[in-house]
Amino acid sequence: MDKEFNPFMAEAIRLATENVKSGNGGPFAAVIVKDNKIIASGVNKVTSTNDPTAHAEVTAIRNACKELKSFQLDDCDLYTSCEPCPMCLGAIYWARPKRVYFGNTKSDAAEIGFDDSFIYKEIETPIESRKIKMKQLMSDEAKASFIEWKNKTDKIEY
Repeated sequence: MDKEFNPFMAEAIRLATENVKSGNGGPFAAVIVKDNKIIASGVNKVTSTNDPTAHAEVTAIRNACKELKSFQLDDCDLYTSCEPCPMCLGAIYWARPKRVYFGNTKSDAAEIGFDDSFIYKEIETPIESRKIKMKQLMSDEAKASFIEWKNKTDKIEY
């Protein structure tokens, strides 16, 4: 455990606490830093927007990418008040920041009712055994968009 004070983490923690007090969402916030300056932030807005993807990290990534006019967070650091959930972790890897710093752990989150361990387990579970039933349909037809992408000469890779 690192007890070192960091102003960017302090801001993420402040925003998370403020979010709870305001009643806008859960106790999560994130800030994205580039060149030693906060360029974007986000708080959990799941319940206030009825959007299950409106987690702090996802919101911050969306805001930062809009600010940078880029779908990648090159040379950015992400500070989040809690270790990212599986969805946020996926978004973080797609956004490609340089580093991620977090305050609370996923175990800390589980202790207050935010337990994502079942999602980690579901990812490793065979499709036919998952809690939400999943079935592949029209795989041959679905390949049409992949073929288009593969053959596109002016695509922007990501």
